[in-house]
Amino acid sequence: MLTNAPGFRLDPYFRRRATNASAEAFNSKVKIFRSQMRGVRDRDFFIFRLVKLYA
Repeated sequence: MLTNAPGFRLDPYFRRRATNASAEAFNSKVKIFRSQMRGVRDRDFFIFRLVKLYA
């Protein structure tokens, strides 16, 4: 088992080339969207816009 830090394993990448790049990309998009919509007070509207743009 290859380890770099406690709880961090490199095995999945070397065995199946599995990464979490898609999750990180989505998190980045949500972060940018949140910064653009910082004046929104209605949480339901915020979730609605997020789903319409990135779903």
